[in-house]
Order: sequence, then C-alpha cells, then structure tokens
Amino acid sequence: MSRRLNVTDGYQLINAMAAEMFGENATITATDISSFCSVGESILATGVENVINTLALIVSRDLVAIRPYKAKFALINALDSGLFSDRIRKISYYAKGALPTGAANTQLFAENLGDGFDNNAHYDSSTPPVQMAVESQWLQKAPVVYQTFFGGSIEWQYAYSIYEKALKPAFRDPQQWVDFLNGFIVSANNDIETEKEAFSRMVVQNAIAGTYDLSADMPQSVVNMTAVANAEWGTSYTTAQILQSHFDEFLGVFVSTVKTISDMMENRSVLYHWSPPMTVHGDNYVLPRFTKKADQRMMMVSKFWNDAEARVMPAIFNDQYLKLSNFEKIDYWQNINEPFKLSVTPAIPETDTTDPNYGTQVAGSAVALNTVLGILYDKDAIMVDFHLEDVASTSLEARKKYRTIWNTINKNPLNDFTENIVIFIMAD
Repeated sequence: MSRRLNVTDGYQLINAMAAEMFGENATITATDISSFCSVGESILATGVENVINTLALIVSRDLVAIRPYKAKFALINALDSGLFSDRIRKISYYAKGALPTGAANTQLFAENLGDGFDNNAHYDSSTPPVQMAVESQWLQKAPVVYQTFFGGSIEWQYAYSIYEKALKPAFRDPQQWVDFLNGFIVSANNDIETEKEAFSRMVVQNAIAGTYDLSADMPQSVVNMTAVANAEWGTSYTTAQILQSHFDEFLGVFVSTVKTISDMMENRSVLYHWSPPMTVHGDNYVLPRFTKKADQRMMMVSKFWNDAEARVMPAIFNDQYLKLSNFEKIDYWQNINEPFKLSVTPAIPETDTTDPNYGTQVAGSAVALNTVLGILYDKDAIMVDFHLEDVASTSLEARKKYRTIWNTINKNPLNDFTENIVIFIMAD
C-alpha cells in the first residue's frame, strides 16, 4: 500500500518488533513494514497491596532491579522537522554533458570562426548554409532535477501512572518509596528507549530489504560474499563451508571487498543506487551520486565482526586494513535468536516507467535473507525525521489519588534509494 500522509498509529508494529528484539519468538517472524519504514518467584506468602497486586506490604530492604537502557542504531541520520512540516521535499540534480566548443574551429565544426560569420550560420553564393557548433551565446540550458517527497509519520504513546497514596503501605519509609518510584520511572524510560530502537531497527530493515528487492535497479548494491569468495578462489564452497572451514581466508576477501567498495563510493557514478531515468528534449540523463568517507556509515553483525577481530585481525579498523570512522556493531537485525536473518516486506519506489504508479511508494516483494553480514551506506540514505517527543501529565485524580504520565512520540522513517547503499550478504 502507499504511504499514509496523515499520522499512522504505530504501536502494534512497535510492539511486534519489540517482541522480536526481546526474543519472545524462538524463530524470526516475517513482518510487513511496507506501510510504514524473566524468571522469579511470582507467589508471595505475606500478602500484597491491592492495586498492582505484586508488591509485598512490608519488607525490610528493597533491591530495585533496574538499569537505564539506551537505544541502539545511533548512526542513523537524524532530522528535526517538527510538527509544522508534514512533508520533506528533496531536490537532486541530473548530470549534464559537455557542449561542442564555439571558441575554436575544430575537426567537427571547422567554420565557427571566420570573417563575416555570425553567431548562428553564415551564407555566401558558393556554399550552402553551414551550421555552427554553438547557435547562440544566449542558448538556455536549464537544470534537470529530480524531486522526491517524504511524507507522513508514525506515532505511538506510552503511559505510566504514579499512585500518590495506595502503594506507600508497601514500603517501610519514604526513602524506600522514592527508590521504588525512581526505579519505576527508569523502567518506563527503558520501555520508551526500546520502542525508539524498534523504530530505528525497522528503518534499517527496510533499507536492507528494499535494496535487495531493487537489486535490478541498483547496480552492484547487493554483494553476495559467498559468490565473491568462490570467484576469488575458483571454488564452489557453500556459505556454511566458508564460515566454518575457511573463515580466515574469507575475512581477507571480505575486508578487501568492503574497502574497495568504500573507495569506489567516493567516485561520482550511477553505481550503488537507483538512478531514475529522465529524458528531456530527446536527451537522456542519469542521476550520479558519490559518498565521501566522512559521509559513509557502516553497520555489521557483531558476531561476525567479533569473530574476525578475535581470530584474525585484532586491529581491523586502521589505516592498514579498513578505516571507517562511523561504524556500529549490531547484535541482530530483527530477531535476537537469529542475528543474521531478515524477513520483511519493504516499502520501495515503483521503478518501472511503464507502470502507472511509477515514482510512488509501493509494497515490495517479501524478502527473506538468511545471512546479512552488514550494510554500507550514505548517511542520507537512512534517516529518521523527528516531529514530536512530548511528555504531559494529568492532574491528580482527587478521589483515587493517582496521576498518569503520557509520552507521545511522532517520527517519520526515511529511506532514499537514490543514495548509495550496499548490503553484504551470503547465499548459496
């Protein structure tokens, strides 16, 4: 389905992704993100309070089991458009070619300059009209642009209630009550951070799955390292054989491949992204991109990278091997139990120029990948646009003596497939 331009309630999707992150599902669950991008004794014999029905009425000491959690995926480019900007317009420029010179007589146009010639064509009795290379210095050459719109937003809420009176009998003194309350607030903030991480995780998932789905339109954006290694060695090993029996040799091929692509991305080209076709007055144009090292971002599954550093190259990120200043290790893409796997239906642009929906957002094909090692991308390819993060509290409920804190979060996940993206996978 197309992208909603009004607010989409995202709590169900956020909760489903959090369940994957928590490992509630033993295996990965296929998730459609195209419309977008404990153990303890539970019975207490001494009695509990009657509001949340879990806290003992009297205890000698409390150990508040909570720690602050910080959302991952810090590398994602963050914008801040605010609530007054529902859409973002991005303008890109097509490459334009050189023109023949009019300042000299050449092998192509030998009569640009000469006595009696004007700036367009010259005539005499012995020769037919001769066309000049440059018709006029006033020839108009307007820019050829491609504009895209990123619209809509995903919104969800998180609430927690603070009881001014009812829970206090469960604690021995005011300090214990404050410790419990502080722990409760930290726990609520941890939930919110998890939800933010789930949101960012989906943005990256969509970029990976969308790039794979658009591989025919994004030259060299999908790199199958199994095929690369076998081509390098002249072998036909499976992915499992490479990772289990030839890991050391494979790592050298992998680092060399990533380094070469990282270098190549600094060149202005039509590789590694979708270049929407454009024809103006019979001339065809392409949309080239380049990504400087400072604008490159890389995410890699930590299991693969930790094995690499421990077994082969302890200092893999240095000038001798691979230098990337903006790198983040990701423990898993979708499900914590299966770190390398991805199974989602992405949102992509319609790239078929014969399709009536060309240029609009559509649901892509379901993508299921068993081994995604990492992603190298331009910082403008994966972004999150912040619209609102608001906290508001109700007044004290006079009869029941509680107040509820409401957190409202509104963001827009952005993927731009006209920017450079390369995913590194392994597949037989």
